Order: sequence, then C-alpha cells, then structure tokens
Amino acid sequence: MERVGMKVFSGNANLPLAEAICKELGLPLGDMKVGHFADGEINVKINETVRGYDVFLIQPTSEPVNDHLMEALICTDAFKRASVSHINLVMPYYGYARQDRKTSGREPITAKLVADLLATAGVDRVITVDLHAGQIQGFFDIPVDHFQGGSLLADYFEPLVKDNPSDWMVVSPDLGGVTRARAFSHLLNLPIAIIEKHRPEANVSEVVDIIGNVEGKNCIIIDDIIDTAGTITNAADYLTKRGAKDVYITASHAIFSGNATDKILQSSVKKCVVTNTVKVDEAKMNHKIEIISIAPLLAEAIRRVYSFKSVSGMFTR
Repeated sequence: MERVGMKVFSGNANLPLAEAICKELGLPLGDMKVGHFADGEINVKINETVRGYDVFLIQPTSEPVNDHLMEALICTDAFKRASVSHINLVMPYYGYARQDRKTSGREPITAKLVADLLATAGVDRVITVDLHAGQIQGFFDIPVDHFQGGSLLADYFEPLVKDNPSDWMVVSPDLGGVTRARAFSHLLNLPIAIIEKHRPEANVSEVVDIIGNVEGKNCIIIDDIIDTAGTITNAADYLTKRGAKDVYITASHAIFSGNATDKILQSSVKKCVVTNTVKVDEAKMNHKIEIISIAPLLAEAIRRVYSFKSVSGMFTR
C-alpha cells in the first residue's frame, strides 16, 4: 500500500506527552476516542481517515497497567482494520518487563508474553525507552528501537558536576544495575560505587554493603524505574549514613506507586530527577521531584523512523 503521510494518536496513558511530541513534530494529535462501555470494556473509535498512513500510537503501560495495555492492543486492532500502512507503537514505558526470566519454578515470563501480544495484534514496530532488561528486545519478532534516557538525565546533572567533578560519584542501587550506572558515569566522566542489597520479596530490599568509598561525595543513584521508592530511598539513607554529602536519585520511569513520593520527601534525598515517560499525578508532586521532558527525543525518533533515516546516531550523546 502506498504511504500517504504520518499521523500521531494517543491512548489515555499519557496524553500530555503525546501533545508535547506533536508540538515538536508540528502535527495535530489524531482524533480518536478511547472510552469504556458500561461494564468497563474498552471502546475505541477513530474519527478521521487513516487509510495508507503511517500511524504512531503513543501509549506507555503505566497505571492502571492492564487498562493501558488493552488500550494499546485494541487501538492497534482498530488501526489495522482501518487499513493503515504501518502501526508504530511508541511505548516509552514497557510494563510487565520485570518478569523477564524464570527465577523459580512455575513463574511466567510476562515480558515475552506482552511482546507476543503486541505483535499478534498487528504492531509493526515498537519505540521504547530504558527497558528493564536490554535482552527484552530479543523477545520481539518485529523491530524495536530502544532508547536510553540516561543522556537526558546526564544533561541535567552536567552543570552541577562540571565545577567540582572530584566531589561527585555515580551509584548503582544493586549489582544488576552496574551496566546502566557505568554508562551514565561515562557520560559525566565520574567514578561509580555499587550497593549490594538483598531482596527477600518483591518491592522489598535491604542494603547489605557498598562497594566504593562515598564519604564526602555527592552521589547520584541511577535506576530505570522508581516504583514504590523503598529501595532507592533506603539506598540514599544508607549512603548518607556512610558519609555522603548530597544524594540525588534519578530514573527514566517515575511509576511512583502508593506513597512513593512521600518516602522521597521524608528521606535524605536532595532531588529526584525523572522523565515524563509516565504521567505523574499532580497530587503526588513535591519540591524534591523534577521532571524532564522526553518528548524531543521521541519526536526525533518518530521523524527518523518515518523517513527511513538511521536512528543509530541517537544512541550516543
């Protein structure tokens, strides 16, 4: 089918981000209604022609994750049946990614299940940010453009670090995050420390020890997700007890479940810096939280994907 243009649509997950992306692209947001029937089933109606267009659907799987995932699937089906040229799902936060392997018997691998669901629904390409584990790209049988939010976060910290870089250190909150922390430290040319923790159950962690000397240092703890904030605030408090000066926490995805922002407010954290891959409830905001827009990065990704230009140059700072 001949391509006739590009259109951008959004589900209900993060409408402000979709509007910001459209502003960057100089395009109007597509006219589509995503509502519910009386029994809670999702109802989608596309109110303009999309035949032959390359469609970009902006839809992270943020809370409520099941509703937003189903919205993505149902919107995809609607676009497919409306004879679009290509369906590109811009899913800045890819939910169900924390179960990417079996750690004990009788467990699902939900990261693979969601990948299969999206491909089966008719998604042709996925654009995402900071997958919980990089190997999740391999779960897809369709192209996946996986961007890192670290460069945007590094841009925030660079002015703070540049005058006295010897006073700063990047900290990984656990052994599994070392690769991410090292990549972030290279952007700022800083050393790293590693927190060793024990996780007795989901969303619960205990700090065991730290590899590296943080005494007298300003520390930046970097992770991909801040969910309940228990792990990362415990880590911040532990660093403070070990002699760190100011402790910053940063991540791409601000899930902020439950009373996460209260934990951040009451902890020793000086500032929490996140992107807007997920819409943060205004009621959860406080003076310690700062949000950086990822819309320019995603808009440029959309431009390049649509025009068949290389996106590899976007993977470096």
